Amino acid sequence: MIRFAQPWWLLLLLLIPLLAWLRGRVGREAAFLYSSVQLVKGIAGITRSSVGAWLVRLRWLALAALIAGLARPQWTFGESKIRASGIDIVVALDISGSMAAEDFQLQGERVNRLVIAKDVLLKFIQRRENDRIGLVAFSGRAYIAAPLTLDHTFLAQNLERLDLGQIDDGTAIGSALVAAVNRLRDLQSKSKIVVLMTDGVNNAGKVPPLTAAETAQALGVKVYAIGVGTRGTAPFPQTDMFGTKRYVPVPVEIDEETLKKIAANTGGRYYRADSTDTLRSIYDEIDKLETTEVEVKRFLRYEELYPWFVLPGLALLLLEMILAHSVWRRLP
Repeated sequence: MIRFAQPWWLLLLLLIPLLAWLRGRVGREAAFLYSSVQLVKGIAGITRSSVGAWLVRLRWLALAALIAGLARPQWTFGESKIRASGIDIVVALDISGSMAAEDFQLQGERVNRLVIAKDVLLKFIQRRENDRIGLVAFSGRAYIAAPLTLDHTFLAQNLERLDLGQIDDGTAIGSALVAAVNRLRDLQSKSKIVVLMTDGVNNAGKVPPLTAAETAQALGVKVYAIGVGTRGTAPFPQTDMFGTKRYVPVPVEIDEETLKKIAANTGGRYYRADSTDTLRSIYDEIDKLETTEVEVKRFLRYEELYPWFVLPGLALLLLEMILAHSVWRRLP
């Protein structure tokens, strides 16, 4: 079945008969001007050539084809079935300066906390292909890095763009949680969860974390909190005056008590990820916990057909121009 994605362009087809009528009424510009009709009386009976009419028809046909292409005709391939879980997930990811600590390893090389968090999160997203997932980034304040979407390619691109130092430094856990919950509050889904990843203590924002947790609890949003990083001290990279990278151990602290309360009050769980394997296993566990009965949804698949109209239209227009300037050339 054929449909048009932008059918209002087809209204332009109504102008073609009008333009043809106006052109015929006005007529084309005369090739020669005579001072008196008596001078051409002898050729008045000559039948007008139909060549010009064919050129005009080619032009109108080309115009009609181009208009049809603008309307974006699409071929519908019927209905297909997909399986969706009905779970909506928002991940609140800490991108504060403390996430620069390189106490994780990826493929045998030392990496910082943000790099490993993005890598593990990306694999989690790829496994939840039928869930709507959103992304909140936060440090001194929180912002929506990606709205809830099933377009996980778009989501992965936005995740990849996150980096340290993009916004004011700090750790606004309460603001991040509120921003994440707000994305879920009006949705009618089977399960709504927030995955909160941080490596610090709330020291910014206007909303206390436990107040944000109360909001999540009231709205039926479950929070899985993950404290990221080693205990005690963490190696922070620094570059000396000779350009050599070296690591300085810096004391680190995660407000685990608050994170545990947030998770407990909302029906979720708290995890501590102090190694790459631990972080991966945490996401594996969340992946197993958040499974519900699937539901069947239908969707239609379309194939764009506009090239089949635009290309012939351009070809007809080119043919009309070639004929008008060659074998069917008009005088003068």
